[in-house]
Amino acid sequence: MNTLKACCVFLMITALMASCSQTHTPAIPSDPHSFSNPEEAFVEHLSLSLVVNMEEKILQGEAVWMIGKNRNAKELILDTKELEILEVQTSNDGQTKTAAKFTLGPKDPILGEALHIPITAGTRFVHIRYNTTPGAEALQFLPPAQTHTGRSPFLLTQSQAINARTWVPCQDSPGLRFTYNATVTVPKGLLALMSAENPTQVSPDGVYQFQMTQPIPAYLLALAVGELTFRSLGPNTGVYAEPTLIDKAAYEFEEVNDMISIAEKLYGPYQWGRYDIVVLPPSFPFGGMENPRLTFATPTILAGDRSLVALVAHELAHSWSGNLVTNATWNDFWLNEGFTVYFENRIMEALKGAEYANMLAQISLKDLNDEVRDMGSDSPDTKLAIDLAGTNPDDGVTSIAYDKGFFFLKTIEKTVGREAFDAFLIDYFNKNAFKTMTTDEFVAILREDLLVKFPGSEEQIGVDNWVYGTGIPDNLPIPQSDKFTNVEKAVSAWIAGVDEGDLGSDEWTSHEWLHFIHSLPDGIDAKELGRLDSVFHLTASTNSEVQAAWYERAIKSNYLKAKPAIRKFLTTVGRRKFLMPLYGAMKNTPGWEQTALDIYREARPRYHPISVISVDQLLSWQE
Repeated sequence: MNTLKACCVFLMITALMASCSQTHTPAIPSDPHSFSNPEEAFVEHLSLSLVVNMEEKILQGEAVWMIGKNRNAKELILDTKELEILEVQTSNDGQTKTAAKFTLGPKDPILGEALHIPITAGTRFVHIRYNTTPGAEALQFLPPAQTHTGRSPFLLTQSQAINARTWVPCQDSPGLRFTYNATVTVPKGLLALMSAENPTQVSPDGVYQFQMTQPIPAYLLALAVGELTFRSLGPNTGVYAEPTLIDKAAYEFEEVNDMISIAEKLYGPYQWGRYDIVVLPPSFPFGGMENPRLTFATPTILAGDRSLVALVAHELAHSWSGNLVTNATWNDFWLNEGFTVYFENRIMEALKGAEYANMLAQISLKDLNDEVRDMGSDSPDTKLAIDLAGTNPDDGVTSIAYDKGFFFLKTIEKTVGREAFDAFLIDYFNKNAFKTMTTDEFVAILREDLLVKFPGSEEQIGVDNWVYGTGIPDNLPIPQSDKFTNVEKAVSAWIAGVDEGDLGSDEWTSHEWLHFIHSLPDGIDAKELGRLDSVFHLTASTNSEVQAAWYERAIKSNYLKAKPAIRKFLTTVGRRKFLMPLYGAMKNTPGWEQTALDIYREARPRYHPISVISVDQLLSWQE
């Protein structure tokens, strides 16, 4: 970084000192997925300078970390993975810098390498010049052909769970928060966005400035660069998408302002300023990512009828559960996701009605039952209080955290009443805003602030069994959906040979079609699937959720007419939620094993590194 840039960084740091001084000083959790030493020295502000090199598929960066608390530490330890560290300097004032003889620890295949930087009691700033390396797990550089317009390259990041360390040296633990500012230089004509205050117009020189004044953990650090345009949805909301998708995206997300109003009525003010969404290319490995101020979303939710917008409600809900009150370690992941599924359900109930929320709950129950069946009800991985030490925390992204967590909170609501539970949650979010939470801390708060007011409620709920026990507790509240009951009747009628015109399927939502497909008998053969397909044209569906469910059923029933559509789907969509069941079904269905490998060989270069890691392992892939 040249002298002028260094001065600018120092001025930015100085200007943000007041904000940083308000950063929450955490009760330091012990995180098995981080090398860092925050109990001795932890960082509270990042000044980041990045140059995006689309041709070499790397970022050239300088990270200036401001140390918030230095307890006479002799070194600052940061997390890195496959970073090329070029130079490290330390400073007491942000200007007078001294070269530091840094060292890198041994490589761990999951955690990467610890960056050891010697410091003194007076060290206030650490300056790190580095490059990322091709194949960094957080980064995906897409050629123009893999975008919707086909005209410009694209870059997207995915930092959750521990991938921030592959593009920024950092204390990569969800229990540690920092504010940041950034200068990002990109090829001219492209728009850069971050989980921060964002531009809405392309910068003529390709240089963008960002600020995030609310403290966030490293996994919420995000960057997207591409041919993007902006459309306002309201005073504090909007959507970014490629120009050829912007109209469709704006239509699909028109209800986002209603969702925010509902959420604020339920659990208090939205505290992040703006809420925008960016629609990414289809290789994005998840449905959405709750990066503060800027939700990342897959284009697979653009169904054209707003039938899949519950995903937006989910990511919005993270603005409270997860972003505002964050799991202290990935062992506490259910505190993010279980709360968010519960909150999503409440938003959708207010927006679409109780019957719609009941359908979502019944889908959650199916996912939970399937997960526990596959894991085994005695598996320790079916606990909410999971132990992920020694494993990649992405392995904890299962229905347990999401759906068992959701039904635990539903059980509390049913026991103490919705009014009392809502009041408890409002107080919980207010008191713990911008803080972190462990499972044990939450259980203590639950007992002290809520259950004590309802004698016998803890035993009725079975708190310890839900949180620390395996499997599914017997007192899980079973959701009932009249719409799904009618779908099950339609399945029985179809099997009995009733004419398709009498099934009442003309007004079905995507959730009802999903339930119809899932309710088909396990032994249904290819001929029967062909009869269904000839009437309902499920192979040709444009709804990604329906496609994925139907294609999985087609594989298991050896319905060969769906094979070309399955290939097209898997070579254009990189969402891991769809990839894993479909490749898994092919792997386990005689006659489809080679098809799985053939499709994956073609599709693999188009997938995000996170998806590649998962499917490689599933298929025992070798180059």
